[in-house]
Amino acid sequence: MDDDAVARIVDQWRAERPDLDPDPMLVIGRIGRLAETIDGLLRPPFAAAQLGNGDFDVLAALRRAGSPYTLTPGELSRAMLVTTGAVTKRIDRLERRALVERAVAAGDARGRLVTLTPRGVQLVDDLIADHLDRERELLAGLSDAQCARLADLLGRLSAALESP
Repeated sequence: MDDDAVARIVDQWRAERPDLDPDPMLVIGRIGRLAETIDGLLRPPFAAAQLGNGDFDVLAALRRAGSPYTLTPGELSRAMLVTTGAVTKRIDRLERRALVERAVAAGDARGRLVTLTPRGVQLVDDLIADHLDRERELLAGLSDAQCARLADLLGRLSAALESP
């Protein structure tokens, strides 16, 4: 890698603190930098659709749930791995745009349901194909086997970090 800022940082630490092993930075630092880069490259179609950060995640979670595209806020929170407070703010924005609607859960006056509107379904369906094409383009520098291996390794790391 010609322009690898993380490798340069690791080399600097090796020179300044030879008693330490900075190798974990080669993985963690690159993951962090890639997350920011990838987000910036995937964000433009969502911004063009006037979706705030995380708004597409709400719409996509509802769409993936299948017809009638309805989940509780708690289910959305778990599906998106964010707090219920973050979900509520996103639902508020999307409801103002008529992309989702809230209703009282049958049999539970305190429970709420969030449902994707037909307009919301159409927006998700329009955006997801482009989103997947963009993701595929970002991975074009890797072979199918490399992508599979990377997906496996990242899955293992996720499982190790997310287990209790």
